[in-house]
Amino acid sequence: MAGSSERARHWQYAELPGVDLLRARYVRKTFVRHTHEHFVIAAIADGVEVFHHRGSDQYAGAGALALVNPDTPHTGRAGVPEGWRYGAVYPSPEVVAEIAAETTAIRGTPGFVSPVLDDPYAASLVHQVLRAADEGNALAADTLLRVAVTRLLRLNGGALPQREVRTAGARIAARARGVLQERMAEPPTLEKLAGELGTSPFALLRAFRDAYGMPPYTWLTDARVRRARGLLDTGVAPAEAAVAVGFADQPHLNRHFSRIVGVPPGAYQRERKNVQDRGGRLLLPSEAWQTQHSQTHGTAEESRTPPSYGTGSGSESP
Repeated sequence: MAGSSERARHWQYAELPGVDLLRARYVRKTFVRHTHEHFVIAAIADGVEVFHHRGSDQYAGAGALALVNPDTPHTGRAGVPEGWRYGAVYPSPEVVAEIAAETTAIRGTPGFVSPVLDDPYAASLVHQVLRAADEGNALAADTLLRVAVTRLLRLNGGALPQREVRTAGARIAARARGVLQERMAEPPTLEKLAGELGTSPFALLRAFRDAYGMPPYTWLTDARVRRARGLLDTGVAPAEAAVAVGFADQPHLNRHFSRIVGVPPGAYQRERKNVQDRGGRLLLPSEAWQTQHSQTHGTAEESRTPPSYGTGSGSESP
């Protein structure tokens, strides 16, 4: 990889509703345990990403995809000294369910079986989705996204297990989560929360970890960042969003937001505003990413060569 600086762009393309997009190169970045409301489909271009997922470390190298289902706790860090470079799409559960219903035989809620899939062709499709979105090619972006998701579901898809609250511990954990959602800005202590629910602090801690894969305070930070993202999407200033969700100030939000989303809240919001302001106009990569792209893939003249959006003779078309 050229250079040593870290770069990231997290954005949306108006013609792909329900989908977030990301390009990034990280070296020292460490993602804390967190979840996403959407699916994570991350195609590794260079280097290695390591992420803790369901009790073990998973390794994804060049040509592989890191695949995480919604609401599944995971982390992220570099697996080699030079870090990793990747492109990712984050389709909503509704988008994936629509594609699965039309192109697969999966019954129930669709999802991915394995967190890592070594499939350079599918990885190339993800990168082509990002290029098409950059260039404002709505037809190509939508088509390639559907082909990519269909291929991944056919190779590595299945019905997600239904979450049923059966045990007393699971019911208490669900009640605790409801309290934290309602009182996000001023949450109770673990002891007070347990007392309100008629249990002990350590019993609540164990039940919550069993149900949601993380302790209540970690879950709360993740939930605050999720809610802050929603506020930023509506135009609320980062400083106001920080206080509204319970962070002490904007630097506090910045730190946690970057460790979960991958970019600071200001950069995140600017990309959303760009989508609203530009409407259907051509969306080009950020200046930082254009510099990165030219360093990695050739001269500026070469980078202007139109990419191929073909799905290849070996593809699994919908």
